[in-house]
Amino acid sequence: MSDSSTHPSARRTRPGLTACSLCAGETLGTSDPLEGGQLARLRALHERGVADLTLSECLDECERGDVVVARPSPAGRRLAGRPVWFERLAGDALTEELAGWLEGGGPGCATPPAALTPHQIARSTPADISDH
Repeated sequence: MSDSSTHPSARRTRPGLTACSLCAGETLGTSDPLEGGQLARLRALHERGVADLTLSECLDECERGDVVVARPSPAGRRLAGRPVWFERLAGDALTEELAGWLEGGGPGCATPPAALTPHQIARSTPADISDH
């Protein structure tokens, strides 16, 4: 997603979000009161400068709906931050919890809020897979 409204150096200092464009909006479906649904909320975070937003056609977690990956900022990576995957992350309240965490630094810089913990997806790393 292009962001011509923000200086390029500013974009490199904030966390990132990757969202599945195919499953965005599945959790709330037609009951979502916001026009454009969850994708509109994520775009608004991007427009507010909270995080860089990348849309992916598929994150290979189709059964989980509204899959979002929070990516660490450069500062978060220096602190060993790793991407954090979430499922069924939809609606105003959860999106604002996500925004607050990302504004506080996100992965590597701050602990995800308790409201997001039940939505976190445990992902296997190649090392985990080779141990089995």
